[in-house]
Amino acid sequence: MVYFDLKRCYLFAHLDDSQFEHVKKMAHQVRLRDGQLFFQLGDPATHFFLVLQGQMKLTRLSMQGQEKVIEIITPGQTFAEALMFGEHPEYPVNAVAIGDTYLLSFESAPFLEILRGSIDTCFKLMGDMSHRLKNLIREIDELTLQSASCRVASFLCKRWQAGISDSSNSFELQTPKGVIASRLSVTPETFSRILHNFSNQGLIHVDGSRVEVLDGKGLLEFADITGKINREISPT
Repeated sequence: MVYFDLKRCYLFAHLDDSQFEHVKKMAHQVRLRDGQLFFQLGDPATHFFLVLQGQMKLTRLSMQGQEKVIEIITPGQTFAEALMFGEHPEYPVNAVAIGDTYLLSFESAPFLEILRGSIDTCFKLMGDMSHRLKNLIREIDELTLQSASCRVASFLCKRWQAGISDSSNSFELQTPKGVIASRLSVTPETFSRILHNFSNQGLIHVDGSRVEVLDGKGLLEFADITGKINREISPT
């Protein structure tokens, strides 16, 4: 059994004690093998999920039959929750496990009943969802307006900044490079070439799946997102 503090999840952070106890009783743990298809596009969206361990990739197929990674879901993150507000919703993507993965599954209908019973909780949740939507829009801007090299630099900067409190300039790419490349809308070959170019420029050092940032300022300037990242990590 894999445990997780549900109060850390934005969906449950504003629930009162009674509501929270109800949610805990709703949760069912699911174990998936590496590469296992969990649900596919068009399936009825009756549940939403929280990743406890491992990762999930949400994908669609292009017109040419190539897999496109829409999102990578990591521990502590939820997926498919927004669909509960639709009428007769269907999953718009395929969900596939990356490595051995544990999820918590929640039935959408009972959770909606909890929200209907508390307007205050519902509005707080809507505020959190609005903030997440803004972040998604910003990611879309990056994918459509930045060059491939800038997108990779931006990705590396965010990973580096996420672990900067550990007093280390190194971090592990825990997701397969091919999956990361698809998420950034580049080919695996292009992703590897960009990493090699950054290494030659003295910005990073790559050893397998481990990345060491040698010139953080240079990498931030290359990504052209210095101000944005600083604003995101500064206290408000």
